[in-house]
Amino acid sequence: MGRRTDIMLTAVAPAVWGSTYIVTTELLPQGYPLTVAMLRALPAGLLLLALVRRLPKGIWWVRAFLLGALNFSFFWAMLFVSAYRLPGGVAATVGAIQPLIVILLSRIILGSPVRALSVLAGVAGIGGVALLVLTPHAKLDFVGVVAGLAGALSMAFGTVLTRRWQPPVTPLVYTAWQLAAGGIMLVPAALLLEPALPAPTAANLVGFAYLGLVGGALTYILWFRGLSRLEPSAVSPLGFLSPLVAVLLGWGLLGQTLALLQILGMAIVLGGVWLSQRAQMAAPAMPRSPRLDACLPKP
Repeated sequence: MGRRTDIMLTAVAPAVWGSTYIVTTELLPQGYPLTVAMLRALPAGLLLLALVRRLPKGIWWVRAFLLGALNFSFFWAMLFVSAYRLPGGVAATVGAIQPLIVILLSRIILGSPVRALSVLAGVAGIGGVALLVLTPHAKLDFVGVVAGLAGALSMAFGTVLTRRWQPPVTPLVYTAWQLAAGGIMLVPAALLLEPALPAPTAANLVGFAYLGLVGGALTYILWFRGLSRLEPSAVSPLGFLSPLVAVLLGWGLLGQTLALLQILGMAIVLGGVWLSQRAQMAAPAMPRSPRLDACLPKP
């Protein structure tokens, strides 16, 4: 299976994550961010664990819970705090700094070179997201901005460390460990900080099932698979596709309008994603663990 196929499969994850906003606002009860995050992660993680029937061993217990916190529990908590305290456009723009953080962390943790095209792609992506989702009347909130930056930093660390720590298991098993660990850590926060969730409606159940099984389990299997095969600096900019898909869904399903600046923002976002992949094409491939390769499906 070639690099182009790896990129396309990995890109499915952030594209699907772009539907999270519309599913949350249209199908889920409002005002329960931690409970929603917990119900998105824990059932999916436990289901995957039941399917794979394999638990971590030794140091992988610690790493699974650390990565579960970085990629899920802490990241999703900060994401929801940012979304509740900031207009969606501001929250998305703050979060778009993540690829630049990944470039820096990849240099420090993995020893990856800093490529000018990768930096340019990250800057272009931030500009494109800003044009895509910011409004002239958007207001800043200090706590919301700090939460957005904390979430971006958490996901960036999770992305790089997921690449750094490759266990001798398939991406399916690795996803099960992290989802379950992240969901477990969200349980006390949801119980202590939020009121009890009301009896779910049929629409609520559909929304939870979609976010857990499709937006959680399936997409993160593809995301972690991509991180086992591609550099984090190539994977992270694919996240720019999330706000692009969110805007397109709002236009297509909710009747929202698309201004000329938003269309320009879409073009810049796609250009940033293309530049980020172009920057990696001439680079030597990152080595993969032989034990991991033995567990991955053969092309």
